[in-house]
Amino acid sequence: MNVQIGNREMEMGGKYLTELRSSNEIWDDTEALRRRLKEDGYLLIRGLHDREEVLAARMEFLRSLEAQGKLDPASPIEEGGIASGNKGAMWGKSADELQAEFPNFLNVVNSPKVFALFERILGGPVLTYDYKWPRAIAKGGNTGAHYDIVYMGRGTKNVYTMWTPFGDIPLDLGTLAMLLDSQRYERIKRTYGQMDVDRDNVATGWFSDDPVEIVDQYGGQWATTAFEAGDAIIFGMYMMHASLNNTTDRFRISADTRYQLASEPVDERWIGKKPKGHYAWGKTPSKPLAEARKEWGV
Repeated sequence: MNVQIGNREMEMGGKYLTELRSSNEIWDDTEALRRRLKEDGYLLIRGLHDREEVLAARMEFLRSLEAQGKLDPASPIEEGGIASGNKGAMWGKSADELQAEFPNFLNVVNSPKVFALFERILGGPVLTYDYKWPRAIAKGGNTGAHYDIVYMGRGTKNVYTMWTPFGDIPLDLGTLAMLLDSQRYERIKRTYGQMDVDRDNVATGWFSDDPVEIVDQYGGQWATTAFEAGDAIIFGMYMMHASLNNTTDRFRISADTRYQLASEPVDERWIGKKPKGHYAWGKTPSKPLAEARKEWGV
């Protein structure tokens, strides 16, 4: 099967793209989970969330899209069909601000099971950023390759992202892809990985919109999989990731949420009842990515 990431077509099982592996077989072994997270850079957990709660949260997002006029009125709401001419949606806000409209969503990402997993992996009480990043990706949409650290690096560097699909997401709907071994790109970590988008104001904050170029220059291989409602993938701040293009006429609904040890410093942009978020990035003309990479020597 061929898929698209940006302007590149890639063959599943070919040189550049392989399958993510599940960590469910080591679920009960905390040390094995920690080793896997360090070695692979990610943990794919099938069925981490309650499927029915995830689908209930999906309906919350679909009703919001319907109210915005973004859904195809000729299709059943649960299909998430995209109305003509519509683009995606982003509901990025704090939990307090999302609670009234999306309570099931918050129940999923703040569940005791999620917190228990992170406490096992990190070895102590954890907190989650108050700010959440749920989004709906329309046809043609995708995200370029990036480290999360450039958006949230002012506290501890030991922050972990959990990506949760809200619905079953086959490859053509635009699944998340990990760049295997990218957590070992020391040169990129010392340059691009030190960037702060609010301080440096570099275009999208992505390292590249060309997944092939990164592999050819730095090694590694992309990996993705089809996701089902209830699945989740967890990874650190220095794991390069991107998404496949959504090539369908349906919205891909997913969310990014962050977790860390409560005892470690927190990036102040993402906590509180009304987090300030990105206060400078994009407010003035930004530096082109190509110019920034030339300066970094990468």
